[in-house]
Amino acid sequence: MSVNNVSINESIKPIKIASTNIELQESLLQQAKLWRKQLHSQPELGFKEFKTSAFIVEKLISFGIEVHQGLGGTGVVGTLKNGEGPTIGIRADIDALPIEEQGDIEHKSTHANCMHACGHDGHTSILLGTAKYLSQHKNFSGTVHFIFQPAEEVLGGAKVMIEDGLFDLFPMDAVYGLHNWPGLPVGQIAVNDGPMMASFDIFEITLTGVGTHAAMPHLGADPIAAAGALITNIQSIISRRISPLQSGVVSVTQMNSGDTTNVIPDYAILKGTVRSFDMAIRQNMQDMLTEMVKTLPLLYGVKGEIDYQVCYPVTSNDSQAYLNVKQAATEVLGANNVNINVEPSMASEDFSFMSQHVKGAYFWLGVDGATPSKPLHNAAYDFNDAAIETGIKVWVSLVESQLPKKPDSK
Repeated sequence: MSVNNVSINESIKPIKIASTNIELQESLLQQAKLWRKQLHSQPELGFKEFKTSAFIVEKLISFGIEVHQGLGGTGVVGTLKNGEGPTIGIRADIDALPIEEQGDIEHKSTHANCMHACGHDGHTSILLGTAKYLSQHKNFSGTVHFIFQPAEEVLGGAKVMIEDGLFDLFPMDAVYGLHNWPGLPVGQIAVNDGPMMASFDIFEITLTGVGTHAAMPHLGADPIAAAGALITNIQSIISRRISPLQSGVVSVTQMNSGDTTNVIPDYAILKGTVRSFDMAIRQNMQDMLTEMVKTLPLLYGVKGEIDYQVCYPVTSNDSQAYLNVKQAATEVLGANNVNINVEPSMASEDFSFMSQHVKGAYFWLGVDGATPSKPLHNAAYDFNDAAIETGIKVWVSLVESQLPKKPDSK
């Protein structure tokens, strides 16, 4: 996940709502910070979050929350019902990344080549803190599902949870997610009416030629020459075949071919990614790339084949769900700390699968303190615990505003 600078449209004025104080006990905040550090020290990769899931289950049970385990393998759903009313879901991702941690902190990862470099330890602790607060105060009428999702990083854990019955077992009116965001100050959030994150697809291109001696290229068909031409021409998809008013990215990120210096090889392999904020543009780029792979290599006597895998959809917020987050955050943070109409990121999120099934919204949580945060996926990244309070307050405000307590409720 990469970071774009936040760009605020100054012509749109935030709504003005009187601040509502949600008092969080210092003991809760300190607990959440300890949970976060414990999770950070024991990271687990996607679909292998066994200890993480057990930790979450233990905490939810201690809060008196009903627990469903094993959804999507290592996923957990906690359900808190307080009378009749609407139902919403709040999601946190729980997996880590295959990165060797380079930071020098007391709670540094104890697992080789595995660390929480994307802040999912913070997301999990925020949601656990929210669950504990709501279980104690219950200032709402309805049902909250706390969704702890495995394997967000590349593996599509959200899709697996859905296929395993997430929305069948736990019907809900809306679903919400957050992600920490370096570049945005602590105490602020950013949310859009529309796209937040791009779609994400991957491709593998196989170019098959005829190998020969490097001194006699005319006797073969050079797949490396075809690969070079293809890499160059792929960039014309964005620069010449997609409108300048629309966004898209096609990046070749790997090229593998050959074994020695004096042999033209039989084949070359190219791999890369395609991203967009618009599903129609996404399809157009796939079609154009496929066409180019099939036709251009023929000029070099080489056969081109492509394995194109559609991965994550665009993460785009429903208009009403966006307004719900905007209003809830404004109530607890103040209008000046709620950024709207920000530049979406070309990074991607599998929360998009959830918001395709029910209306949903996804927002960014600021983590920059006096010292700017390290980038996401950096080997020295560490979630800023100062953001935990902001995250819990926004979640609680959202629940209490969307599941308003009936006047006669006790």
